[in-house]
Amino acid sequence: MTRRPRILVIGAGFAGVECVRRLERKLGPDEADVALVTPFSYQLYLPLLPQVASGVLTPQSIAVSLRRSKKYRTRIIPGGAIGVDLAAKVCVIRTITDEIVNEPYDYLVLAPGSVTRTFDIPGLAEHAFGMKTLAEAAYIRDHVISQLDLADASDDPEERAARLQFVVVGGGYAGTETAACLQRLTHAAVRRYPRLDPSLIRWHLIDIAPKLMPELGDRLGKQALKILRDRGIDVSLGVSVAKVTEDEVTFTDGRVIPTHTLIWTAGVVASPLIGTLDAETVRGRLAVSPEMTVPGHDGVFALGDAAAVPDLAKGEKDAICPPTAQHAMRQGPKVADNIIHALRGEPLEPYVHKDLGLVVDLGGKDAVSRPLGIELHGILAQAVARGYHWSALRTGVAKARVMVNWLLNAFAGDDFVRTGFQARKPAQLKDFEYTDSYLTPDQVRTEVRTAEAEGKVRGKVTGG
Repeated sequence: MTRRPRILVIGAGFAGVECVRRLERKLGPDEADVALVTPFSYQLYLPLLPQVASGVLTPQSIAVSLRRSKKYRTRIIPGGAIGVDLAAKVCVIRTITDEIVNEPYDYLVLAPGSVTRTFDIPGLAEHAFGMKTLAEAAYIRDHVISQLDLADASDDPEERAARLQFVVVGGGYAGTETAACLQRLTHAAVRRYPRLDPSLIRWHLIDIAPKLMPELGDRLGKQALKILRDRGIDVSLGVSVAKVTEDEVTFTDGRVIPTHTLIWTAGVVASPLIGTLDAETVRGRLAVSPEMTVPGHDGVFALGDAAAVPDLAKGEKDAICPPTAQHAMRQGPKVADNIIHALRGEPLEPYVHKDLGLVVDLGGKDAVSRPLGIELHGILAQAVARGYHWSALRTGVAKARVMVNWLLNAFAGDDFVRTGFQARKPAQLKDFEYTDSYLTPDQVRTEVRTAEAEGKVRGKVTGG
């Protein structure tokens, strides 16, 4: 009996899930077997993470189950890919129980996404929080509320002041929305703490760039900056972090801020998985063709934040698609179509998509948006921002949960409850994003060769 081709998809972000869903809809049941590698059986709607951190949304509302599809037939492998041997056509996976599995493939879809970009700043890795995972958002909420609790319980004026200062690094969408949403959380919560002086609560947003969210354009960028400063957020541009300790942050302009909270959102880099491939990269992302194939490796596709997909819609040489949800959600179905074309001996198609605009939700009635080039701010921009996010949620259940959360928060507010998620030992970036779990290219080859010799590669693929 002829074996069905194996399609292995790495990553359950926007790109990976959209690819899998298109494959499930368009592939015949006997055309191929599909497997998805992910530590969690949900797709995270990443743009709404700041609203989880601020308590506007519950974590479950933006974790969209992968097992609700009516045409569900994809095998989910619960773990993370830690290396790929492109020559042997084998992916090395560390399961959630820490077992190493060698998974062969005929077609490989690399959509591992990105991780928080850090720099060699003393103390940063040990003391900063990120905003890339559901666990990080839930942890940050607990941490911020715990700072209010600890400040309220303290009789030391210096400790109290330090607990009530918060620093967010990164003037992009994630950092700006995080600072805006969490600032609203603390200023609403402080009303429940009669011993605390609200004027002691200080939020700092810093970025090395000269402008806040330059992608918005000058006018909207200045509007967002005005909204933040009118709320009392101290926005510093052209500034970064020089040093971090457990109880203070030193800026590059010499200022020292006593604080126990540094949230680092200063950009992203491609998943460390890309470094295990020993393949060409562009600005740290895997080099691919306009059809999102990896040159020189038959049957290997890459997309999303981890791939340097040419942006043909811009018409500029060397332009690549930015690492946004909008592009990832559209690249996924195109890769699925190209895999189906390859299976059926048809020509592949290039990816072309024109950016539809940008939305930034600053919490409450504040937002700035630029749909289809039209600049908006205020309530209308907020309606556009939330309408876009709501429509982009993949299931009706997720849409219902998010809408109910928005309405409940608008009318009933927040109870500012700590869940106990925060452990006594502070968690580090690597604890959430597993950046220390990946193998080197040599380690990948050694692992695969050893597994082959011991017969541990399941149904090893020998053909293309």
